[in-house]
Amino acid sequence: MLLRIITLFVGLSALTACTNANDLDEAPAYLGNFQLGHNVVVAPNLTKGPASREASEEEWVEVMTKAVEERFGRYEGEQLYHLGISIEGYVLAIPGIPLVASPKSALILNVTAWDDAKQEKLNDEPEQITVMEFISGNTLLGSGLTQSKEKQLENLSRNAAKLIQNWLVRENANNGWFESEATPSEEAQKAAEAIVEDRSETSDLVDAAKAEAESAPES
Repeated sequence: MLLRIITLFVGLSALTACTNANDLDEAPAYLGNFQLGHNVVVAPNLTKGPASREASEEEWVEVMTKAVEERFGRYEGEQLYHLGISIEGYVLAIPGIPLVASPKSALILNVTAWDDAKQEKLNDEPEQITVMEFISGNTLLGSGLTQSKEKQLENLSRNAAKLIQNWLVRENANNGWFESEATPSEEAQKAAEAIVEDRSETSDLVDAAKAEAESAPES
């Protein structure tokens, strides 16, 4: 089913990355007591989608580990939290016919956060995150036309790290994951409100793609 979902995502040209990952020179979003402990990235079930360049498990693990370290290594909280990331599927767009058959790059991964002090997961079920390439002047016709494979890997991984951060910010605001009293703070709420992402359209398209994939007959 994962391959079906990836295929449908690639066909949804309106689906774009809903985040700006070019903010590493700014102060990191508030995450309470968070300090990155283990940064574990794996890809044992890696699935390549259609019309995609090839990228190995080792390439994905290396670039995703770097992106997570770049974003979360900036936090200097008093407690350690570990991130476990499993890369599930991807598309690295290849050149196509502009505006007709020029696919977009995509990445699907599962994320689990761990509390080191309590030695337990913060989320019982992995959080699935879907990343699409950011639509810009360089990728409007598909990044396969304008970017190398290495640049596509870097961009998707950085976008993924930003979306992981957004998820953690929301969980901290809703459930106090990284607060001393495990109670959402006013600062946590403000951080969640400051997240700039258009979730409505993207969420609808993701849900529609999953529903269509689940209803499609086995091939």
